[in-house]
Amino acid sequence: MNSSLSPTLPVVEESVPQVQARMLNEACSVLRTESAGLQAMITAMETSGPDGQEGLGPAFVKTVEHILADNMRVVVTGIGKSGHIGRKIQATLASTGTPAIFVHPAEASHGDLGMLQRGDAVLAISNSGETAEMADLISHTRRFGMLLIAMTSRPESTLARTADIVLPLPHAPEACPNGLAPTTSSTMQLALGDALAIVLLQRRRFSASDFGIFHPGGRLGTQLRRVRELMHTGESMPLGPPTMPVRQVIMEMTRKAFGCMGVVDAKNRLAGLITDRDLRLALEQDLDNTCAADIMNARPQIIGPDMLAAEALRIMNDRPRPISSIFVLDNENHPVGILHLHDLLRAGVA
Repeated sequence: MNSSLSPTLPVVEESVPQVQARMLNEACSVLRTESAGLQAMITAMETSGPDGQEGLGPAFVKTVEHILADNMRVVVTGIGKSGHIGRKIQATLASTGTPAIFVHPAEASHGDLGMLQRGDAVLAISNSGETAEMADLISHTRRFGMLLIAMTSRPESTLARTADIVLPLPHAPEACPNGLAPTTSSTMQLALGDALAIVLLQRRRFSASDFGIFHPGGRLGTQLRRVRELMHTGESMPLGPPTMPVRQVIMEMTRKAFGCMGVVDAKNRLAGLITDRDLRLALEQDLDNTCAADIMNARPQIIGPDMLAAEALRIMNDRPRPISSIFVLDNENHPVGILHLHDLLRAGVA
């Protein structure tokens, strides 16, 4: 047949806006597919399981109760994409108050089984539930009576049939057009792991200050630092009695270099504050017959030692005239420290 007689199809070239619109539609399709998977998981969490099988909700509650009741360490395991998800789940658990480690199933067969101990809860993640590399690790949990929790989309799989608790993920199509790359399934695994970590956090009453203990570095750790960690104490504080002459007030403020002085009564309680501005106004008076009580502000802004440094910064800035130094008082109004804006800058809070 003469190819020259064959009809040729016209080549349709798309414009740049058309290509961009197509890409956005494809991206939105992925998000809708994965969102539908998450919604299916919410529905599964709220409803009872199939006949003869425990649903996701009861299994989730049982998992939380076991971990809390026996104060278990969670050993997370998985391979491939499930392994990557598992590492993130382990990190989230560990940073929110639940002791957790990740053990690679292949490495477990070559010595890392020694990382597991009696009393651990093993969270095994496998979409198919037939991951051959997990065999030795699963066998180890059965031998030593460890709690085995399976997170899988196939409750009839080998992993699920072996486990003590099965967290069954609902069936949902992958966002991959070939239905091969783990997308929706891995998103559901990650979301369920986050749900587990946060529910455990809430049941433990894990606070922001607890969170800061596990995050001392980086921006997050900086924002969670307390005033007591940054304030100046003891002899560094510029203090004087109400009867101190203004000339001595000037000397005290000059030596301590905070731009202010706290006025304390006979019981060492803060009675007022003198700032550079107060001193400038005092220059119009008879300095020889003017004392600290005559020029002090009797209602200064103060903070507590356990306040977050970021909150202290907000208080210092949230005024008609931002202040550069602020006194830190205990519950009985005794000065225990002074905080300067430069301290916040050095710590990276400001």
